[in-house]
Amino acid sequence: MFIISAQPVNLLSDNINHLILQRNLSNLALQVVPKMVWAIAILLFTRWAANIIRPIGFRLLKYAEPTLQKFLIQVASILVWMAGGVAALNAIGLQTTTIVTVIGAAGLAIGLALQNSLSHFAAGVMLVSFRPFEVGDTIEGAGVSGTVDSIGLFSTTIVSSDNVRITVPNSNLFSGTLKNNTIMGTRRVDLQIDIGDREIESTITHLLSIVQPHPLVLREPRPTCHVESITPEKTMLYLRPWCAATHYEQVRSEMLQLVKEALKSNESV
Repeated sequence: MFIISAQPVNLLSDNINHLILQRNLSNLALQVVPKMVWAIAILLFTRWAANIIRPIGFRLLKYAEPTLQKFLIQVASILVWMAGGVAALNAIGLQTTTIVTVIGAAGLAIGLALQNSLSHFAAGVMLVSFRPFEVGDTIEGAGVSGTVDSIGLFSTTIVSSDNVRITVPNSNLFSGTLKNNTIMGTRRVDLQIDIGDREIESTITHLLSIVQPHPLVLREPRPTCHVESITPEKTMLYLRPWCAATHYEQVRSEMLQLVKEALKSNESV
């Protein structure tokens, strides 16, 4: 009676299974690796395209307002990255309809979780549409003041007078009280001056004669000076020269210095 050992049969079966596994892994690698390489190439091209959008956008929109210019370039860059991401996922093998469905579901979930961010986005669109301020304007709002550097999708960048960069959420600016100091082009400098017991008419004439020749004070509207209040202790005047909005701080500072020196010299006479 012959007895056949099962060991050679099991060994043969293991070798066959190993060969099948190697073939399957090889086939999978041949299918996946080219797709991954293609997807990486798409992402690299997307990065390159997003980087060149800025200089090209500035050239194409060179006659557009700076506010609209920066906003459109930022939107275009985001759209390029979105398109590149979808193309890369499609290159891996995910169907476009599946990607859109996933993005839609994710967008709904993200939208519910990030309601504040969506309100900032909506406010950014409204700021660009209605333009209460533009890039280069000096504004006060949301507890900050400075010159507008850029208006983004979710926030606005402001540079303060001491050269500090401040990022403010768009909804904070759009929903609150906003003061635009430069949009009108000119500003009135209001100086409240205590002249003590000096003679009013001659003091007003003297102050106007000091203010009017200043090179940054506008000829029209003409500077004015009138009595604000009179008490037994003091007489208050309002001196009001006009200047270009961009020169407001400088004119105010120099006017205060000139008035102080004029009143002091008048005392010594």
